[in-house]
Amino acid sequence: MSELKIGLIGNGSISECHLSAYQANPKVKLWAISDLNEQRAQETAKKYGIPHVYTDYHDLLANAEVDAVSICTWNNTHAEISIAALEAGKDVLCEKPLCKTVDEALRIEEAVQRTGRLLQVGYVRRHASNIGVLKKFIDAGDLGEIYYAKASIIRRLGNPGGWFADKERSGGGPLIDIGVHVIDLCWYLMGRPKVKSVSGNTYNKLGNRSHIENFSFYQAADYDASLNTVEDMANALVRFENGASLMVDVSFSLHAKMNSAHVNIYGDKGGAEIEPALSIVTEKHNTIINIEPQISEPGFNFQEAFDNEINHFVDACLGLIETNSPVEDGVEMIKILNAIYQSAEEGREIHFE
Repeated sequence: MSELKIGLIGNGSISECHLSAYQANPKVKLWAISDLNEQRAQETAKKYGIPHVYTDYHDLLANAEVDAVSICTWNNTHAEISIAALEAGKDVLCEKPLCKTVDEALRIEEAVQRTGRLLQVGYVRRHASNIGVLKKFIDAGDLGEIYYAKASIIRRLGNPGGWFADKERSGGGPLIDIGVHVIDLCWYLMGRPKVKSVSGNTYNKLGNRSHIENFSFYQAADYDASLNTVEDMANALVRFENGASLMVDVSFSLHAKMNSAHVNIYGDKGGAEIEPALSIVTEKHNTIINIEPQISEPGFNFQEAFDNEINHFVDACLGLIETNSPVEDGVEMIKILNAIYQSAEEGREIHFE
């Protein structure tokens, strides 16, 4: 197979990142699109030259010419659609999070094993160019054993509302929406250690703060100021079997002076600051050295990372490489996220056997 025919399911805002990346890849033909909103799907099809438009994703999956799909729907539909796509013989790129629950994650994993198809989880931050640089340092042993990581993504006012604020559709708030990115990134760079225990807290103190004036923020297409059933802030301590640990805090809304993003990992030979920009710290000749890699994108470039992710998925579908974000990683991340929510709800540390 020299050309991959792609179907896209779910034409919300994140789908634009997928579509533009696919369009730029010479190995790809955008072949089909499905969305509940037919007018929106038709407009997108016209924009990208997509020949087949559906309102029911089952009809898209029945199109035998579609080789692979991107799933960009609400979180509560990821499991159902992923399994149906795999059973229809399609390879799958599923936006993060893989799904809402551990049971769903295990069913998706079983479907991958049963069908022999590929499923890549949309952990886009793994594909940022600065992470590619850092991974070479880590794989060469320059940071040594990574035993601690700390991640913080704070929005002072940033609850997108709509389905993001609806726990039934989203599975949660900032933890499962933006927290999943940095938790996964740290876990990936730490070598994917097996989780031992999780202790978490969630807070519903501020709500979506729709009364705030004179300060703009991103709002989902289905924004509804009256709907908000998700946490506005979460924090957690994750312990791993190898003794390493991860601390994380994330918020949609917090009385903070400014938005902030900080992601750091620490090893016994060196450390790295990833957000807001890549910097590596080590020591040489009894002197601490700060290394500032000279790269075009020292921070996280949203669309560039999506381009890299889509190119990686395409090459994996074509059998040129193995994906670096397999279904197994999606399952482990759902275990961690669900355990944080469970810990917060029950007021105790959650232990894994």
